[in-house]
Amino acid sequence: MSLLELFCAVDDFMLSFEPQWRATQLKACNQRERAGQLCPSEVMTILIHFHQSHYRTFKAYYMEHVQIHLTHEFPHLVSYTRFVALIPRLMVPLLAYLQSRYGTCTGISFIDSTSLQVCHPKRIHGHRVFAADARRGKTSMGWFFGFKLHLAVNDRGELLACCLTPGNVDDRKPVPQMVKRFRGKLIGDRGYISAPLTALLFEQGLQLITKLRKNRKNKLMHLSDKLLLRKRAIIESIIDQLKNISQIEHSRHRSPTNFVVHLIAGLIAYSHQDKKPGLHLDERALLAA
Repeated sequence: MSLLELFCAVDDFMLSFEPQWRATQLKACNQRERAGQLCPSEVMTILIHFHQSHYRTFKAYYMEHVQIHLTHEFPHLVSYTRFVALIPRLMVPLLAYLQSRYGTCTGISFIDSTSLQVCHPKRIHGHRVFAADARRGKTSMGWFFGFKLHLAVNDRGELLACCLTPGNVDDRKPVPQMVKRFRGKLIGDRGYISAPLTALLFEQGLQLITKLRKNRKNKLMHLSDKLLLRKRAIIESIIDQLKNISQIEHSRHRSPTNFVVHLIAGLIAYSHQDKKPGLHLDERALLAA
């Protein structure tokens, strides 16, 4: 997706969202709002485009790429320090835009969580930026200090829901809220095994499918469900792209708010990818396999 196409998509969304957003702000507090050199659509476009640019740091991207090569696209650029000061203001529009980018539930959904480490374990006691929010957690890869990103996607690789929690939160806790509008089958790993959760989702018309723990007895499973469990790597591929292409995980954050903004921008950048990991399968194809 080109930079112009990205800006047009963001600007079209802001044309409908910004009036409602401004009206809500005026009701909450009677503050004077002056127009800046960069409009919200331009700031959002730059934030999202950073996660598509393969730059490792936003400062290098802004000073070495935006201020040198994108002056024609953004003729009213501000200094890097001023731009960083504008970032927290765009959290609400970015979150709303991310929700507008969610795909549709196809009846086959995958759910998983991944750790977002904010510092090396040896530096936990000296870490201050996320001292009040981040927590120690454990995954199959070991202990970490930070947050958990919970994701749900469909078989086309489109995002359906996401949730950010401290690192010590159980994977099963945010599931009921995340999958309220889902239908069909939900495929997860062994971390989602829970009889109460399975019963709750079944009442909502959603079948939770997981592998059995080694200490549990075998049970009959439909062939299509076994095939879907083998395809669960799709969400792991998406998480890998989010971390290595969109770079949603690093230890250079200096503000909790900017951490959340860049995380949302990274998820939006993924949603705009032309080619996403996908299965493109339906129930008939699974049964015929």
